[in-house]
Amino acid sequence: MADGAASVERVAQQETSEGATFHVVGIGNALVDVIAHADEEFLTEYELVKGSMTLVETDRALELYQAIGTKVEMSGGSAANTVCGVASLGGNAAYVGKVSDDDLGTTFGHDLRAVGVRFAPGGRDNEVPTGRCVIVVTPDAERTMNTFLGASSLLTPDDVDFDLIANAEVLYMEGYLFDRDDAKAAFRAAAVHAHRHGRMVSLTLSDSFCVERHRDDFRRLVTDEVDILFGNAEELVSLYETDTFAEAVTAVRADCPIAVVTMGERGSLVITPSEVIESSAHPVSHVVDTTGAGDLFAAGFLFAYTRGDELAECARIGGIAAAEVIAHVGPRPLVELRTLLT
Repeated sequence: MADGAASVERVAQQETSEGATFHVVGIGNALVDVIAHADEEFLTEYELVKGSMTLVETDRALELYQAIGTKVEMSGGSAANTVCGVASLGGNAAYVGKVSDDDLGTTFGHDLRAVGVRFAPGGRDNEVPTGRCVIVVTPDAERTMNTFLGASSLLTPDDVDFDLIANAEVLYMEGYLFDRDDAKAAFRAAAVHAHRHGRMVSLTLSDSFCVERHRDDFRRLVTDEVDILFGNAEELVSLYETDTFAEAVTAVRADCPIAVVTMGERGSLVITPSEVIESSAHPVSHVVDTTGAGDLFAAGFLFAYTRGDELAECARIGGIAAAEVIAHVGPRPLVELRTLLT
């Protein structure tokens, strides 16, 4: 179990590593997002917890899919959104995720390749359908997610392309994928392999309900393997079971070299063992849909970090990427993010 000083030294060594083909490789749930707008009454009628991510079975997924009416379908998945953001910023990115040999699986791979992301699907599953996430967006732009994981949750270490892991400056892992033991083993194997090759490991906590389900495993992973942790304030407090956010900040400083905490319109914090850096949110004229905000913030931060920017600049670039995605419906950028950098 590494202490803070040892972890900082590890990061410093990895910043000077050479020979990486990719800036970021992500591992996560390969999902197709189904996005629709609805009012608060819809959430009440279908007993949805506003702002949450709920795992659902096939029947519930079909019920919601049929009830929401007009909808937009597009490839999603948290880590997949992030690597698409990295590519949009001008970085080289790759993605590991499991799909089925069906129409949605084909669409998912096509959408990644179309924006220049290398897709490594592992062994395709022909018995379980490709996963999908039904996202209900209320008038206040808050999103409520109901996720049928399908084939995506069946990822095992055998599905991981370890050559990709070895050739990426940063491995980015999605907490949503952490529900099965095989997926946990895949995370551990990928993280160990990344560090063995002098690369960095990052993790997004994904959701406070996700943290509650996997708190002990997350804590061990953060302490043992994670160099850059992403989450919001609520998730960080839940991770450390503290009474205040300030106490959670103190706790994470002892565990992780860099923790990046997003706080919506209040901006973000970058926490290291020696400092806390505050960054303002990038201005947005009108918030339409917060889906993908955290994913794209991570994309901007990691892209800037891999090109050697200071931590404050990494947070600024993350804010720019997040601001673009919340100004429209959908979890991925509609413009080339590289054109927004100044």
